[in-house]
Amino acid sequence: MAAPQFIKDHQGESQVYVERAGIGAGILLILLSVLVFRMAYLQLFLHEDFVTKSDKNRIQFQPRAPVRGLIFDRHGVLIADNATSHDLTVTPERVESLDALLLNLESYVQINDEQKQAFYKKIKRKSRPFEKIPLLFQLGEEDIARIEANRMRLPGVSVEAQLVRHYPFGPLLAHAVGSVRRINDQDSLVIDKSTYAATDHIGKLGVERFYEASLLGAVGYDRVEVNALGRITQIIESVAPEPGVNLELFLDTSLQAVARDALGDRRGAVVAIDPSNGGILAMLSNPSYDPNLFIEGISFADYAALRDSPDLPLFNRALQGQYQPGSTIKPFLGLVGLSTGSITPELTIDDPGWFKLSNSERLYRDWNWSKTGTGGHGRVNLQKAIYRSCNVYFYQLAVDLGIDLIHDQLSLFGLGRVTIADLPEARAGLLPSRTWMQMNRKKQWFPGDTVNIAIGQGDLLVTPLQLATAATMMANRGVWHRPRMVSNRDFSSFEDNFKPEFKHVPDSAWDHIIDSMEMVVHRGNQRLGENGVAWSHIGRGLSYRMAGKSGTAQVIGIKQGEEYEESEIDERQRKHAWFIAFAPIENPRIALAVIVENGGGGSEFAAPVARQVIDHYLLKSDQSAEIAVHRLAAGLQ
Repeated sequence: MAAPQFIKDHQGESQVYVERAGIGAGILLILLSVLVFRMAYLQLFLHEDFVTKSDKNRIQFQPRAPVRGLIFDRHGVLIADNATSHDLTVTPERVESLDALLLNLESYVQINDEQKQAFYKKIKRKSRPFEKIPLLFQLGEEDIARIEANRMRLPGVSVEAQLVRHYPFGPLLAHAVGSVRRINDQDSLVIDKSTYAATDHIGKLGVERFYEASLLGAVGYDRVEVNALGRITQIIESVAPEPGVNLELFLDTSLQAVARDALGDRRGAVVAIDPSNGGILAMLSNPSYDPNLFIEGISFADYAALRDSPDLPLFNRALQGQYQPGSTIKPFLGLVGLSTGSITPELTIDDPGWFKLSNSERLYRDWNWSKTGTGGHGRVNLQKAIYRSCNVYFYQLAVDLGIDLIHDQLSLFGLGRVTIADLPEARAGLLPSRTWMQMNRKKQWFPGDTVNIAIGQGDLLVTPLQLATAATMMANRGVWHRPRMVSNRDFSSFEDNFKPEFKHVPDSAWDHIIDSMEMVVHRGNQRLGENGVAWSHIGRGLSYRMAGKSGTAQVIGIKQGEEYEESEIDERQRKHAWFIAFAPIENPRIALAVIVENGGGGSEFAAPVARQVIDHYLLKSDQSAEIAVHRLAAGLQ
């Protein structure tokens, strides 16, 4: 039987082919349409987005650091400068092994473990590729020469020059001006990173901190093109940074140097103010420290030496030291007594050398009392109570006034509050009251507490700045000028909630207290043959009239019936010596407060410091002051 014959269907095959080709062509057309649509969409609608993304990969902004504003004193002497620092930097992307590089670098420069640890921390925090990371700061000329001579052996290493803060007078002005230091981790959490994009430093203390926004300036930038490896190929645009504002202070550097020399190696503080405007003429805390050590980061060893010193050189005594004012409080209490009518200039009391509250057996002694039963000042009026510093008179006055009136009136002199405009570290001291006693001690106020306040003891605490401010207000007869450091800034916009008014103080009361303070320094009451307590120490040879008041504040308590024997106690437990003053009396140009820690009697140890400072300010010409400053800067003093 023959096999079946299949006839080939050419027409059917052709139809199938056409159908399949059409489907394929349709699919291709759809895909091509999608591609064309996508390309059109990307070009027409997403063009700007992709240009931006491309520019981000291709173009970068390199910040440029502004020049920090300079700080000058009242004579135009530069006291905070910018100096060139040569730093050793490393670009990690150009180094095969950082450990090997550091080992190699140690052949040319000294690198300690602290510096290595800080370097590795900076690498972790870096924000962009090919960023130069500082390793060593302030290289010396020999170190720079060795690095440059061996650059071929040190890939990724370079020496970069930058401007950093420099304080020409070192420790002399550290506590007055403050300091700039490197930005740390805590600072990084609160600062605007774009503002500090080009700098590693920030004002940390004092004037440098308060005026940081003005001193810093505004960051500039270079708009640069980089390749795929992050290397700069060209600069497209450059915007120069704006330098910081220069500041001028009321501070007199030569006066500061005189105060330092007058204190010598003793612990203490001197604050001097211009009564006509509240400008700070001198603000010394002794001992001090060199702020230049902190600019690029102080070593652990150096910091430990400062931190652990029993003399506390890092502590700003002028602003933050809170001490009992001793008898320097007496003129202010006397003014309260006169203005309220509690006493009159003619009122006298009998001072046997001690005072006793009713219903109490405790004796509150005068400073010249002895356990032999001798002492006292006899018949005493307000004037004698001030120029001879009679405790008993003020014991009685304080009890008559009461703590409520004392608190309200002493607060008018700025006690118990921060009044300075531009030093953020200042402390408020303590002006105690019944409310304070109840809230902090959980007990009521007793008359004995008031007796202690009468001679500047007990819970009353002041800073040297506060006492200098109070002396300034006494010199001005109650006229208030807010203390401040900077002279070329407008303070009208600064909020000042402290506006004291001495509505009920007659001119005669001011005159009587100031006359009494004048007698402290000068010959006292010649009719009675009595000198002021400070006359023998500073009153001789004065060519101007000075008003002052000494104070001696106990550091440790004295038991009933015992005497204070300085020679038998530790030096750091001896009395603090105070002196406040202003001069000339008729037209005061300077008011100040001096404290010598554990110095002893205020008239003997603090008053001579005050006279040296006032003598220099009133009797030396501006020219001689400027010459002294330049000699000081040159290391000739």
